[in-house]
Amino acid sequence: MALTAPDSERLTLAGPAGGLEALIETPRTATVRAGAKQFGVVLHPHPLHGGTLDNKVVHTLSRAFHEHGAPTLRFNFRGVGRSAGVFADGIGETEDALAAIAAGRERWPGAQVWLGGFSFGAAVALRAASRAQPHRLITVAPAVTRIDVSDVAVPDVPWLLVHGEDDDVVDHHETLAWAARQPHPPRVALLPATGHYFHGKLIELRLAVDEFLR
Repeated sequence: MALTAPDSERLTLAGPAGGLEALIETPRTATVRAGAKQFGVVLHPHPLHGGTLDNKVVHTLSRAFHEHGAPTLRFNFRGVGRSAGVFADGIGETEDALAAIAAGRERWPGAQVWLGGFSFGAAVALRAASRAQPHRLITVAPAVTRIDVSDVAVPDVPWLLVHGEDDDVVDHHETLAWAARQPHPPRVALLPATGHYFHGKLIELRLAVDEFLR
């Protein structure tokens, strides 16, 4: 069943390198309007390769969160769109993510944090999670072999890792081997006949996230 389009608000968040262009979307339900019990922050793919808050995988993650009553906050990393600053190798972008999570916690005090990301954004989500301690973590094709996560201590929280078997950008064998070495490994959803960008597979992605959130 199709969701009613959420209420949306474009705004600028205070970021460590200047303003961050952001989008808050709130499901149109009485429960959420009375006070959100959880909210999602979703991080976009690589800034130097066309990644923005409007990426279709990021959009799909946000819609999955909405189905479970969570408003979402998406934003453009530094140097993307109207966000200030320049690309900072995942280090500065981790600080951007932490600033966005802090803004969400201020907007929805007491609500659980659901943190998600795709590709570069998923690797940044892993880096941010060790400090932000989200209640749930969803990483889609995390670029852990391209962004340094060697110093990351993934918190012991419910964690879903979604990957395509035919990913030709981020090798799923390397990613799953890395994940298996973690003290608290994730639940894995490996989608067959699925490439890095989830062309034609967004429904399957959304179903995997939905099952995890249930």
